[in-house]
Amino acid sequence: MASFLFQQRLPISLLLLLIPLLISPAHSLKCTSQNFTGGSTHYTNCTDLPSLNAYLHWTYESTNKTLSIAFIAPPPKSDGWVAWAINPTAAGMAGAQALLAYKAANGSMVVKTYNISSYSSVVESKVWFDVLDKKAEFSGGVIRIFAKLALPESLTTVNQVWQVGPSGKAGPEKHEFKPENLNAKGTLQLVEDAGEISPAPSPSPGASGPSGNGTRQSGRDNAGCGRTWNKGFLSFYGFLLLWGILVLGF
Repeated sequence: MASFLFQQRLPISLLLLLIPLLISPAHSLKCTSQNFTGGSTHYTNCTDLPSLNAYLHWTYESTNKTLSIAFIAPPPKSDGWVAWAINPTAAGMAGAQALLAYKAANGSMVVKTYNISSYSSVVESKVWFDVLDKKAEFSGGVIRIFAKLALPESLTTVNQVWQVGPSGKAGPEKHEFKPENLNAKGTLQLVEDAGEISPAPSPSPGASGPSGNGTRQSGRDNAGCGRTWNKGFLSFYGFLLLWGILVLGF
């Protein structure tokens, strides 16, 4: 494609217009333009998470204190895992109560819960919040976790952590410790204009970790990673532009 364009000696301005078309759609979407079929819930909020090309769609029902989420992220390998977690005591991974999804040996998607009591201990177990429903799907190079959680009444924000790793079939293998992995954390504001923020209550024994600071993400925080092109617009625009170049010769 590139060699053809240069052989035709096209104006540099046209070549610059084609550059966005070479960007993978997986990195050009905002959460507001995503469609998926695995969840029956209509989510009222979505957030472009600031690392690992991840997204969170969510709805918090204040009347019954439930949080419904659709977490979307690409695993580093086709048999890799992705995880989304709430940390009731800190802003990092240690102490996180996680939902982790991966593709099992039979090809089905599995979602399990883990108490990450420390960086060296990842144990499948019950978690601090009640999981009312959970499932996952894999398509288009991304894993989607759908879940409904029952949270304590006092919460107005939660510390959220997300992560991806190479394999989950024999237990989740360790993820990389690159900056994008280490920065996969933040604060999700469940209730807007809540005034003074109430801290999360302490979890069951064994779910503790160091304290730290995260980035607050609300349902209106869609700036994310700068993914500003809409997939549908690019596809239509690209088709017209290439058709004009190849057929009309402008």
